[in-house]
Amino acid sequence: MLKAYMRTIKVSDYVAEFLHAQGVRHVFELVGGMITQFVDSIYVQGNIQLISVHHEQAAAFAADAVGRVTGVPGVAMATSGPGATNLLTGIGGAYFDSSPTVFITGQVTRSEQKGERAVRQLGFQETDIVPIATPLTKAAWRVKVPEEIPGRLAEAFRLAQSGRPGPVLLDIPMDVQSVQISAESPTRVMPTQSVAPDAAAIEQVLAELAAAQRPLILVGGGIRAARATEVFRGLVGRVRVPVVNSLLAMDALPYQHPQRVGMIGSYGNRWANFALAEADYLLVLGSRLDVRQTGALTEAFKGNRTIVHVDCDVAEMNNRVKGCRAIVSDLQVFLPVALSLAAHREFPEHVDWMKQIAQLKAAWPDTRELQDMPGINPNVFMHQLSARSRAAAAYVADVGQHQMWAAQSLELDTHQYFLTSGGMGAMGFGLPAAIGAALACLDRPVVMIAGDGGFQLNLQELQTVVRNRLPLKLVILNNRCHGMVRQFQQSYFGERYQSTFWGYSAPDFAQVARAYGIAAATVEEPSKVEQAVAEMWQDPAAPFLLQVMIDTMSNAYPKVAFGKPITEMEPFAKPVEMEST
Repeated sequence: MLKAYMRTIKVSDYVAEFLHAQGVRHVFELVGGMITQFVDSIYVQGNIQLISVHHEQAAAFAADAVGRVTGVPGVAMATSGPGATNLLTGIGGAYFDSSPTVFITGQVTRSEQKGERAVRQLGFQETDIVPIATPLTKAAWRVKVPEEIPGRLAEAFRLAQSGRPGPVLLDIPMDVQSVQISAESPTRVMPTQSVAPDAAAIEQVLAELAAAQRPLILVGGGIRAARATEVFRGLVGRVRVPVVNSLLAMDALPYQHPQRVGMIGSYGNRWANFALAEADYLLVLGSRLDVRQTGALTEAFKGNRTIVHVDCDVAEMNNRVKGCRAIVSDLQVFLPVALSLAAHREFPEHVDWMKQIAQLKAAWPDTRELQDMPGINPNVFMHQLSARSRAAAAYVADVGQHQMWAAQSLELDTHQYFLTSGGMGAMGFGLPAAIGAALACLDRPVVMIAGDGGFQLNLQELQTVVRNRLPLKLVILNNRCHGMVRQFQQSYFGERYQSTFWGYSAPDFAQVARAYGIAAATVEEPSKVEQAVAEMWQDPAAPFLLQVMIDTMSNAYPKVAFGKPITEMEPFAKPVEMEST
């Protein structure tokens, strides 16, 4: 056996080498004193592009997007104190949405750390980020001695990718970064392999899918997290069962796929919720079955039907919806076995069931939910945007009403990703995540969809777009208010619109874009939408901002009436009580 080659190397240089060995192409950061060693080492080695943003939250969101698109952990760095704490919203978003990410924070030198002293702070900007970040990560560690670095980095990348993916944080003191250590040249770290599920359990599921009269598959974000989209599509084509999706699985099947039904849940397509209620057998793949999918009445969601829940996270099984049959398995392992076994079995076409779903869709089209609203209909707009955006590698949606209109009506192609902030629901996600997605997609065009409220949270990253010449198509649905909360106030607070419409304002985003050197246009009339979208795509490689003016009082419909089954949706049904989530 050959003896491993050891050499002496500075810690910050080793970190730069290690990241490159993992396939990391970009590191997102806002420079600060406690990470200058890392920044310098990465710059000098020249193998990784440093993407300097203007707020650490943006770095975290961008890293999240990279992790989701590539499967290689996205990496963001921040200095101690405010830099580290500014990462936290993005770290939490990556945790809830199962995005493989690694966050590296600089820390004050070990001699300046308060340790057990009964003081609030010793070193300038000293902040103990590890216990703060621990509830939002798979692991968070403070490096105490330089010799820990190789092992901690390897474990961080392994953990971020293994099982249910998520973020890991490493906090590294400034003095540790400059120490010379003995270490081997870093190699690629592979995730821990999952145990194959019981073939008999999968055979039973396939037999039940074939025997059911109205079977349905509910697919969640776990499909993308498991890197299992292609094999999932193969299985669906084989078993010929209709598929509904959660918000984070918008891109599990392309829009035109014959088995695709639509999005279910609180703001789901009305026909998809009806189909879900009618299904006599439900196979859940990689979905948490949270309240936004099931509604508050979990017993009504379960009904008398069989629900088989496949997920790699045992804690999610029978958590809210009781009585499900659990199969604990990584979908990356489960689905290839299922596809192999399905090849030896015949499956019916479910003609009557598919016809029933088609009739529901024809009776309740998404474009008629807001048919009486004046001006541009946002659901209609999403279809128009899709028709012109075939060249886009991804759509990235911020958080708000526009997010729901996008999920209800975008027509995704086979090659297109859909990214949004699900569990955290963080406004401001859109622009930074679109930056990350464009870089992850090798500078192919990316469409960002945001509202005027959310866009203002990280508007400063327009400069990052310009500096890096990114082909982002930035669509802002401007209703001059915080629309989703305004809709909430309309339902529960007697139409008192404080802080959503009253006491709120937004700039002319077209003028803002031009100030940054980005071409822009505004459209207000439905008849001019197609022309405006065509202008946005005139140069696919150039950034462009399109401001779409919509009516302030437009609501995101349909919406499950809180406290009622998912088939009872506003505006026709009224909530029993104020929703608490």
